[in-house]
Amino acid sequence: MSSSTPMFLGKLTDHGRFPYSAIHRRPTYRWPNQTGLAVYLALNLEHFAFGEGAGAMIGPASPQPDVLNFSWREYGNRVGAWRCLDLFDQLQLPSAALINTALYDHCPELIQACVDRGDELVGHGHSNAERQGGWSEADETGLLKMCKHRIQQESGQATSGWLSPWISESKLTPDLLAETGYAYTLNWCHDDQPVPMQTRSGQTLWSVPYPQEINDIPMIVARQMDGKDFAQMIVDQFDEMLEQSQHQPLVMGIALHPYIVGQPYRLRHLRRALQHIAQARDKNLIWVTTPKHIVEHVSHHAGQT
Repeated sequence: MSSSTPMFLGKLTDHGRFPYSAIHRRPTYRWPNQTGLAVYLALNLEHFAFGEGAGAMIGPASPQPDVLNFSWREYGNRVGAWRCLDLFDQLQLPSAALINTALYDHCPELIQACVDRGDELVGHGHSNAERQGGWSEADETGLLKMCKHRIQQESGQATSGWLSPWISESKLTPDLLAETGYAYTLNWCHDDQPVPMQTRSGQTLWSVPYPQEINDIPMIVARQMDGKDFAQMIVDQFDEMLEQSQHQPLVMGIALHPYIVGQPYRLRHLRRALQHIAQARDKNLIWVTTPKHIVEHVSHHAGQT
């Protein structure tokens, strides 16, 4: 290739974590009870520094301290999360609580309520006011270890999963997750099945599908979608994936933030969508579970093929 050849004609840089794989050309298996669709609820429980750092916004950013946006987010911890947990209880739905460990200092009773329900705790950084992608390897390793240790110490759970605040990764994040004892990541939204990722240590790190569309922040905050339309998205996604899952196993995640869907008028619509899913669960058409159990099942399957 001459020096005058345009660079865009060459092979593009690849992440090296997994090869391309067309979904309809893969081995098939089933979830428990011979179901084809695994569904999980991801309840993001987050805490933000007052007067500094990043955070989702309902209105234009103001000079710090940005009371409007901070207090809107804090509504989720004080009210919205409790309303969501009440709804999950009514429908007997488990959830994966994606927790900032700063909540142990701020409102430990909220995390305890999830533990008491038997929910899975997933590492979600220390605070959503921070992004880990620009940190050094040592600092990022320290964060992953600290969050894992804090969850074990405070809640007695050996957490196996991770979602980075703001889905922020360094080039080493999958390697560091595997090396610090995590079994899966929710950071990648590239598939409808769990995908094994390669790491520098040779340990497998599973990527469990985590949605960026069936997710209230990008839909309701970024695209300004109404709550009833977001709920209909959940129903439509579920109905289509249930039909597709007759032929191969699929995973449907629903990403929720209680300062958004915990608002009463949105919770009313979320209730309708989750009732629809619960009805299918009651007919044994789906597997309602958490990411940890998805990984345990697919890891066993991978070992049998």
